[in-house]
Amino acid sequence: MSGCEAGGPGLRCVLPFEAAPSEVGLLRRAATHQLDRWAMPVDADEAALLVTELATNVVKHVGEGVSAALILEWKGRRLRIEVHDKSHVMPELASLSCDEECGRGLHLLATLAADWGAARTVVGKSVWCELELGATQACRRLVRAAEVLESYRGNGGVGLLGAVRGAELEASAIELIADLLYWTAARGHDPDDILDQAQMHYEAEAGAV
Repeated sequence: MSGCEAGGPGLRCVLPFEAAPSEVGLLRRAATHQLDRWAMPVDADEAALLVTELATNVVKHVGEGVSAALILEWKGRRLRIEVHDKSHVMPELASLSCDEECGRGLHLLATLAADWGAARTVVGKSVWCELELGATQACRRLVRAAEVLESYRGNGGVGLLGAVRGAELEASAIELIADLLYWTAARGHDPDDILDQAQMHYEAEAGAV
């Protein structure tokens, strides 16, 4: 396993690997080591998990022994993680209700990454994802909340910088929470239990800051 990197603001590292279970751990450690060398302000555990899932998907869905490559690239305020293989079969986001762990890696990409996707290449395809640099869990939750409120209120929505008055923002948040409680109750869940769990998550994360 070897790599190369470019200096300057656009750091890039290419790590060729063989699709095999024994290689996945080595690849994860090599990626973590590279991020340490760059002193990259990114959640190392999240990055290692995404590298593991992308490489494991090649082993499962392309086949053991095939040649592949992991590319790490520091672009602006994001870390881009790409895995290239020689299969032209594009990945699909499978239902989480399936019996096997099909699509688990893609669901992790969708959950953890700021963005992800797949693209055809000359020899096969690449599957990629991007992590925000320096984004704490609290910051990620604030950004997600702002994006949800923008969609919830339509074009007159609430921007992250406070495009409407505080009272309007508070009213929008209360209505959104009420809608979510109706949604959980309609599906047989206890709204009070949902609120308690959300409060526990908030207090645990706020206390860790």
